[in-house]
Formats: sequence, structure tokens, C-alpha cells
Amino acid sequence: MAAFWAVSLLLVVTPGADWAYAISAGLRGRSKVAPAVLGLALGAMLATLAVAAGVGALVAKHPLVLTAITVLGAAYLLWLGVAMWRSPGAAHAGQAQLNDTSWHWLAKGTCVSGLNPKQLLLLLALLPQFVQQTAQWPVALQIVVLGGLHAASCAVVYMGVGLGSQRVLGARPAAAQWVSRVSGGLMVGIAAMLMAEQLWLGVPPAL
Repeated sequence: MAAFWAVSLLLVVTPGADWAYAISAGLRGRSKVAPAVLGLALGAMLATLAVAAGVGALVAKHPLVLTAITVLGAAYLLWLGVAMWRSPGAAHAGQAQLNDTSWHWLAKGTCVSGLNPKQLLLLLALLPQFVQQTAQWPVALQIVVLGGLHAASCAVVYMGVGLGSQRVLGARPAAAQWVSRVSGGLMVGIAAMLMAEQLWLGVPPAL
């Protein structure tokens, strides 16, 4: 578990779509960070449960399943990235706090993380390496426990990212708008790369 946690933490601290979403939540206000981060952690657990349920075997038999998951996840990231670009956090923070409930931020966070095909592929490749066939615990339970450790790491790191962005950028409207647009552009770029790899190049996304 210690070895898996070390590898998982290195992956979590690497900026990506989850970081962009946590920063966006921080720019919308402190009250949005916790539900957004909880959603990201829940998404990581959903991906773990999918691995434990045998999605890897399903993907191996039916490659189109992976394509469908990738396109769905990329489309959602694209939509969210465009929305972030068009409506930077600082510019409409007051309106966003009125219109977006905590449940919305939780649900969006779950989709950002759970529909991220990079995370699913990562867990498919990583988790089996730390599973012991001769252990007393069933393999599926081992995967769930390791996935829970990964989700906990996500929650701690992304909470720091969200609160840090709120503290550092909350009083700097111009900088907050710039960072929000960069985060949205990052999501759009990731979505474009995923779609290109699956639909045009015909190869699975690189880890």
C-alpha cells in the first residue's frame, strides 16, 4: 500500500483536468471547493469500482467500449472547458455563487474525474501491479482499498489546490480571469487530444 500510495501521489500532483476544475471551484468561492473536491474523489472511486468490476476485460474484448468512454469523457471536458473560457471565475463569481449549488459542483466534479479516460486507463494499468493473488483479501477488495487510498490522495491534494487558488487569486480579479481561462483552455486541449487519438489516429490514449 505504501508503494502504491507513493506512485499514486506522484500522479495526483501532476496538473491536469482535475487540477483545472479544483482551481475553477476555488475562483468561484471557498464554499465551492469542498463539494467540487468531493466530486473529484467520488469520480476516482467510480473509476476504481469499474476496474474492480472487470472493465479491463470488457475493454480487451470490445475495443469500441474504450472508444465510447473516451469520446464521452472528452466531450464533457470540452463542454466544461469552453464554459470556463467564456465565463471566467472572477468575472461572474457573485452570479455563480447564486446559481450553482454545492450539488452541481459535486456532480460536475464526479463527471470530470469519473469520465476522464486517462484516469480509467491509468488505474487499469497501475492497480493490477499492486494486487497479490495469494493475499487473504479477494482481488476485487484489494483494488477497492487501493482505489480508496488514491481517492483520499486526490481529495487532500485538490483541496489544497482549490483553497490555494482562492487565497492567492481571490483578491486579484485580472489574474483570476487569466487562470480561469488557462484552466478552460487546458480542458479543451485535453479533450481535443483524446478525440484525436481515438477518432483520427486510431490508437489508445497514452498514459
